[in-house]
Amino acid sequence: QVQLVESGGGLVQAGGSLSLSCAASGRTFSTTTMGWFRQAPGKEREFVAAISRGGASTVYADSVKGRFTISRDNAKNTVYLQMNSLKPEDTAVYSCAASIRNGIERERSRGYDYWGQGTQVTVSS
Repeated sequence: QVQLVESGGGLVQAGGSLSLSCAASGRTFSTTTMGWFRQAPGKEREFVAAISRGGASTVYADSVKGRFTISRDNAKNTVYLQMNSLKPEDTAVYSCAASIRNGIERERSRGYDYWGQGTQVTVSS
């Protein structure tokens, strides 16, 4: 079992930055692949970014590539999402997810076993 708690959401103007954190507990964090997903009102959940267990491999959605950075600190059981140059279309509830399985498609939500409650990010124009 893995428990995930996100923090760091809020309201920011377009062009600004926010940093999200996701604290994990309940299982050795370094054995989990971690991902960030988001869901805007009336839209399906979409992939944002993911990071491998050791942190050496990352993958991003095209819509955030070059603006967002995912990282992790296994000593602190935490994964981060640094979001820069935010746009109004980035407005959504952002959730972190953990997978204990091998060989998942990191961009697919079905590969993840545990989810946080989410944190709201609102970008004003």
